[in-house]
Amino acid sequence: MSPSPSSIRKTVEAYLDQHPDERDTLAELMAALDQPGDATARSTVPAHVTCSAAVIDHRCQVLHIRHRASGGLVLVPGGHIEPGDRTLLAAALREVKEEAGIEPGALCLARQTLGSPIDIDVHHIDANPAKGEPAHRHFDFRYVFYLIDGEPPTITLQDEEVSGAQWLPLPEVTSPTLRAKLLQAQMDGRPEPVNASALIHDGAGRYLLHLRDHAPGIWQSGAFDLLGGGREPGDLGLEGTLLRELSEEVPDLRLDVLEPYAVGAATSVDGLSVPIEVFAGRWRGNPDRLRLHEGVLLRWFTPGQMDRLRLSPATRDLIDRHAAENAPHVAAPEMPPVWDGGSRTVLNGIGVHLHLEDNDGRILLGLRHPDSVYAGNTWHYLAGRCEQESAVACLVREAREEAGLDIDPADVELVHVVHVVDAPGGQPLLQLVFTARRWEGAVEVREPDKCLAWQWWPQQDLPEQLVPYTRTAISGIAEGRTYSQMGW
Repeated sequence: MSPSPSSIRKTVEAYLDQHPDERDTLAELMAALDQPGDATARSTVPAHVTCSAAVIDHRCQVLHIRHRASGGLVLVPGGHIEPGDRTLLAAALREVKEEAGIEPGALCLARQTLGSPIDIDVHHIDANPAKGEPAHRHFDFRYVFYLIDGEPPTITLQDEEVSGAQWLPLPEVTSPTLRAKLLQAQMDGRPEPVNASALIHDGAGRYLLHLRDHAPGIWQSGAFDLLGGGREPGDLGLEGTLLRELSEEVPDLRLDVLEPYAVGAATSVDGLSVPIEVFAGRWRGNPDRLRLHEGVLLRWFTPGQMDRLRLSPATRDLIDRHAAENAPHVAAPEMPPVWDGGSRTVLNGIGVHLHLEDNDGRILLGLRHPDSVYAGNTWHYLAGRCEQESAVACLVREAREEAGLDIDPADVELVHVVHVVDAPGGQPLLQLVFTARRWEGAVEVREPDKCLAWQWWPQQDLPEQLVPYTRTAISGIAEGRTYSQMGW
């Protein structure tokens, strides 16, 4: 189906925002879009819409061809829109392929235009009695494309319409309006990323992937991919593009640091090559708690799970590369206490805590008995001190003893650490906070001398009487941070 009048009007309005002095020149076009009928059909007279493509190589030369139908005029590739052209840009790409044999994958968008027409020209076409066409006018939408690789490709001419081809420097472009726009935009023919994506990982081997809508016109439709999108004219660089896209797609997602990682490549819905600036960022939150304004869902996956996903090879290769470069380091063996300046190394106590969320994102907290030595009559995580056991074993034991929950150690994951000193000179405590992906059993009070009640609390409405480092850990987990410290 050819482009609709409303989509063409939107394109023209965006163009006129950049070139307001051409509004009178394009008044006839705007009026034609309000009329019944197809403004893109070749049979529509006295005027209709056409599309052209300015293909620029690395030497900043523009492809021109000699059109037989125009009496041998040397012009950029272009022509009439066909019913199968989804967009005006797609029509321009088809003309390049048909007339010069250049595939869309050999081309990319230019940062200066970002897929908008660089010029809309109105010109007269003489009558063609052989085709039964009266004199009429073309509203020609001109798009710019760069060659993605090296030297110009071999040109394969469409003999029935084209009799020759040549590359002309910008100052020699044959269309005056197109030449002026290209020079004004300082086109240089050098491809650069015009999209930005976020490679978000948790530092423990998992990657956050976005399932896109399965709908026509969606890039990577129905597949898992990285969050991100295309640059817009108001973006201050590609990091600005990514931050804008993240705020639009997942407004609650907060990444403390975004660092350039690699330049990747993808293929657009129109077949264009798309260079992508990929930024790496770390986050350890629960994606189910994020508001998602675009797409279907967000999920954590390990590289070993990705064979089961619909995922582009380029994205998979990127994730595999990052995973190989950021494999967890093997911890050094524990060293005995050492002496330094006469002071013995201070041993830190270890506490374990269970950050458990139900299907509504509420957190399980217990009300400590008023006679408790620590934090009496205050809400707190299910918690305990490590004995002669591993931290995970301690957590599993405490969950069963305090609340009647059975947790498989394989379902336990460390999500936050709070390094606490409760009082000056007191023993430092490493408070390890774990979550469990699943559990069995109903929550019940098993040790009433320690805990009076268990309750699921909404994260936006936590109790006022809450152990301070518990509140700190909950905030850190929500923000995707893995470490906090208090009292130092």
